[in-house]
Amino acid sequence: MSSDPYGARLETAIAAARRGADELIQRRTSHTVSEKAPKDLVTDADLASQQAIRQTLTEAFPGDAFVGEENGENDPPESVRRGDADAPPCWIVDPLDGTVNYVHGLPGYAVSIGLFAEGQLQLGVILDPGSGELFTARRGQGAHLNGQSIKTSDCGELSEALLVCSFATRVAKDSQEVKSFVNMLGRCRAIRRLGSCALNLCYVAAGRLDGYWASCVKSWDAAAGLIIAEEAGADVTRIDGTELSVWDPQFNVAAGAGLRQQMSDVLVAED
Repeated sequence: MSSDPYGARLETAIAAARRGADELIQRRTSHTVSEKAPKDLVTDADLASQQAIRQTLTEAFPGDAFVGEENGENDPPESVRRGDADAPPCWIVDPLDGTVNYVHGLPGYAVSIGLFAEGQLQLGVILDPGSGELFTARRGQGAHLNGQSIKTSDCGELSEALLVCSFATRVAKDSQEVKSFVNMLGRCRAIRRLGSCALNLCYVAAGRLDGYWASCVKSWDAAAGLIIAEEAGADVTRIDGTELSVWDPQFNVAAGAGLRQQMSDVLVAED
């Protein structure tokens, strides 16, 4: 392996994201929609995007593992999950994050590609086909938007923070997710629910949002965005403040450690 095994992978991931985005754009007004489960939508665009992304990545790096939201490719090899020294690099892909927005003709959907290797996330690429915004990051090299360095906001007080959250597809009115939302609503400046985990994390990275929590997303929703946010300076933990695993991404992400702790205090508080 070369001394820089991830530079070529980053460029390939960008190319793969553009191929996936092209599939989404081509089907923007002519896609077919079905339900994987009640309220959990999938389109032929999701499937075509993942096929294009997978082909690009695996042709360039045939020894790498692949995890994608569609086509039953949801589980990483156990060696990857454990972070074994001999585990292959593993791509973690959401070919269309924000499917409901896409189906309804709303902005706020993206292609998301992360790479997990050597026991941690190594790079992330998120492309918003509607705006053309390309967010990228490599471990130890910062985060970028269309090639320009980005960083989180300097917000340190929960009362001044603009936050975003995600709910489960079939959230119940008496669920902890709803209780946490109501508790947080009374403590922060405002809360948004935008519909794309990947873009939410990018917006925290770019300083547009100050914090984001989610207990209902999957590794493919979050992987690329988590490293982009971390490389932009965000404090990234589990909701309770403990160490986060990308394979169980119940996370709390904020512009800094102080704000993240204030969010955690609210999220884990007893009613």
